[in-house]
Amino acid sequence: MFNIQEELKKLPDHPGVYLMHDAGDAIIYIGKAISLRNRVRQYFQSSRNKGPKIEKMVTHIARFEYILTDSELEALVLECNLIKEHRPKYNTMLKDDKTYPYIKVTLGENYPRVLFSRQMKKDKSRYYGPYTSAGAVRDTIELIRKLYQLRSCNRVLPRDTGKERPCLNYHIHQCTGPCQGYISQEEYRERVRQAMEFLNGKYTAVMQELETQMTQAAAELDFEKAAEIRDLLNSVKQIAQKQKITDFDGEDRDIIALAMNDRDAVVQVFFVRQGKLIGREHFHVTIGAEDTPREVMSTFIRQYYAGTPFIPREIMLQMEIDDADIIGRWLSSRRGQKCTLRVPKKGSREKLVELAAQNAQMVLTQDRERIRREEGRTIGAVKEIAALLGIGYVRRMEAYDISNTNGFESVGSMVVYEKGKPCRSDYRRFKLRTVIGPDDYASMREVLTRRFTHGMEERQKNHIRDLGDEYGSFTRFPDLILMDGGKGQVNIALAVLDELGLDIPVCGMVKDDHHRTRGLYYNNVEIPIDTHSEGFRLITRIQDEAHRFAIEYHRSLRSKEQVHSVLDDIPLIGPERRKALMREFQSLEAIRDADVEALKAVPSMNERAAVSVYAFFHPQVERAKDI
Repeated sequence: MFNIQEELKKLPDHPGVYLMHDAGDAIIYIGKAISLRNRVRQYFQSSRNKGPKIEKMVTHIARFEYILTDSELEALVLECNLIKEHRPKYNTMLKDDKTYPYIKVTLGENYPRVLFSRQMKKDKSRYYGPYTSAGAVRDTIELIRKLYQLRSCNRVLPRDTGKERPCLNYHIHQCTGPCQGYISQEEYRERVRQAMEFLNGKYTAVMQELETQMTQAAAELDFEKAAEIRDLLNSVKQIAQKQKITDFDGEDRDIIALAMNDRDAVVQVFFVRQGKLIGREHFHVTIGAEDTPREVMSTFIRQYYAGTPFIPREIMLQMEIDDADIIGRWLSSRRGQKCTLRVPKKGSREKLVELAAQNAQMVLTQDRERIRREEGRTIGAVKEIAALLGIGYVRRMEAYDISNTNGFESVGSMVVYEKGKPCRSDYRRFKLRTVIGPDDYASMREVLTRRFTHGMEERQKNHIRDLGDEYGSFTRFPDLILMDGGKGQVNIALAVLDELGLDIPVCGMVKDDHHRTRGLYYNNVEIPIDTHSEGFRLITRIQDEAHRFAIEYHRSLRSKEQVHSVLDDIPLIGPERRKALMREFQSLEAIRDADVEALKAVPSMNERAAVSVYAFFHPQVERAKDI
């Protein structure tokens, strides 16, 4: 079960995107954060004024998850992609792709241009971004034009070469004049290549040159020029946060990375569709001590893509794998088109694989902590109980409870816990056959007798001595029996076991006046238990589960239209007399203990009806009279 307060403690102080889920596991809100720890916690702080919309959203949160990114800027772009993919109920919806700007290099032209664009289309152009600052994008485009003197006009070249005079940009040395044939196509393309390298992140030299120019302008007291260069330099630094979250070619691809330790492995898969990271999934993989990362990755790819209907054009991997050629051909045949396995070595795609690996490591670390806490709640709690009772070994525990309504349809329940966890396949229900009326002791005797007699018969039938997990729940006897009560219930269980020749420890779960567990009854002694311990919490869970299971069965047996009473089975007692008896005596126990005269005094009752009720609850007296 997802514990929100516990999960809040594990949030990293790291940029990323968080996804809120409701009880039906639907995503109801997606947000970004420069610090996941600080941002997500704010939703669950009562002192925060969150506004009515968010207040309502928080009441529906059943769990949350998050994806780590390398910067707040990446988190912002990923948030945008995920919102468009999942359209959460409580998010303000974005309508199109015009939210963030791109830098577009028109490689489909003979003399390419560097342009500002609000859309990324699947054409021959190369797109960089998206970015969050339109101003920074425009400044960077201006800088590129100044550095590499690339054209910005919309003339069709070389068709329009020499038809008009060169524009002002040529005269101020921000264009090489390809419209006049002043530069060859090869030389112009080389300038475009250098500009693209700058956009790909190789801007250290440019930044150093700008810093030198700014320092020199300041030294010459040309502060206006220095300020202009400073603004350009800041634009370059801002644009340097080049995004990995959106790719350039608009293709579908999966990014796969793993993290592993000596026992477990987690594989993280990022899903890129039409060039945008739209989601992720992680998978737990059972490994052996001798398994290598390459083997684990290869095995995962074969198993995962054997069961998924969609095969992307490209799968980017964290490492080279064995049989890559064969697996690639197999994937291509399943896709019906070429599917490429690739290990990126540089650039944004390598960074995206690193990000997937980082998220896989986070899941592995947190799951290890979760498993450790879970072991404390289960195996650790069982050890606490065993130590408290002085029992050497406890693996399997069985708990029993009885449920009825006014003696009607008495039922018993048996719940089973192994290593501190419910083993629901071994739960059993008992519809009582021999007990009439609300007699919990007699009911428990019947349930236990039937349970262990059946188990012993199965053992004898199958010649079972040392029991394994392959045998049924009845043949596998518990290491400890837990009774929902104190001395009386424990003694009933011990009597049944003694009659059957079985030696199994029996412990009672004793409740206080408020029906809360206060201790354990074992070997004729009530043993107090620390109410803050994991052992106490496990006892409480078992007790509640046994009660729930019995009540659930009992409800399934009785009609919604009426609540049957044992009084309905007594001759001469109809609905009116039944109601009169219950009004007068308040309980079946009081009716059972009343004599004939007291019963006859009830309104609507006569002597024959009173004798019938008395005889029903005291059949041994009637038999003695006959004798």
